[in-house]
Amino acid sequence: MSEKYCCMIMRINVDCNSCCRKLRRIILRMKVIENHLIEKQQRRVCVFGRFEPADVAIKIKKKMNRRVEILEVQEMEAEVENEGE
Repeated sequence: MSEKYCCMIMRINVDCNSCCRKLRRIILRMKVIENHLIEKQQRRVCVFGRFEPADVAIKIKKKMNRRVEILEVQEMEAEVENEGE
């Protein structure tokens, strides 16, 4: 089962630097997320990768023990990596 590439924007309350570092550690340990952007002032997190959006949000919610609100999900077209075969 291969998931599509997604860009997901979430709202998470990260009010201090240690919360931001903890969130960054959690995101970096998730193998399915390729890129991320944490906007502390706007309380938004943007992640990009090959994943199911609900699964990523649930995992972050469990590890951070904070409410995670999915604002937007955009599905991208996957590029074919093995065109020559």
